[in-house]
Amino acid sequence: MTTALLFRDDAYLAETPATVLAINERGGIELDRTVFYATGGGQPGDAGLLRRADGSTITIGSAVYGPQDRSRILHVPLDGQPAPQPGEAVTAVLDWERRLKRMRIHTALHLLSVVLPFPVTGGAIGDGDGRLDFDIPEGGLDKVEIAEKLNALVARNAAVTERWITDAELDANPGLVKTMSVQPPRGSGRIRLVAIGDIDLQPCGGTHVRNTAEIGLVAVTDIEKKGKQNRRVRIALA
Repeated sequence: MTTALLFRDDAYLAETPATVLAINERGGIELDRTVFYATGGGQPGDAGLLRRADGSTITIGSAVYGPQDRSRILHVPLDGQPAPQPGEAVTAVLDWERRLKRMRIHTALHLLSVVLPFPVTGGAIGDGDGRLDFDIPEGGLDKVEIAEKLNALVARNAAVTERWITDAELDANPGLVKTMSVQPPRGSGRIRLVAIGDIDLQPCGGTHVRNTAEIGLVAVTDIEKKGKQNRRVRIALA
């Protein structure tokens, strides 16, 4: 049985009733359904808790995909937490404040890839900050100028929507993929596209806000030279 990934359809769903399917040898808890995003694509796995029927809780430090199986998500408890039993009914509850910061910065990073239309060689999402690495042959990037352009896109109040295409459709439009280091997950026969108004369209399995207005003001905090042609641009929610 696979895990129903509820965050794919509604990134604002902060909790859900669920049933424990199994506990793996390392203590990872598999549920039949979850709101927890699993680590992937530069976005860390969600934290939160599992509330048991008696009111006690199991603190979850992160979520990861099952070994060699992206149809299963394992909820990783912090050390010393009690273990539930297979078949037990629980409520999976996100650390919503942390998730929302990640959604805001993730959406802002999509906009950053529009401001700097260069191949993306890497990236990471934090709790209110993040970065993208760009393959840029020459330097001369200006933090103030980038921030102004980025916040101008945020201020357009553009809707953020998702739709699905087939693997074949993506193969026919390779320019949709901006990241050189991370490719969209394949195997299910379909790829999720995230559109930000008429500003940006790219494959992404992560979580995002519904409108760029929710991002708020963004600051460009640093620009680092990481190689002859690699520039790392860091941003943060202001």
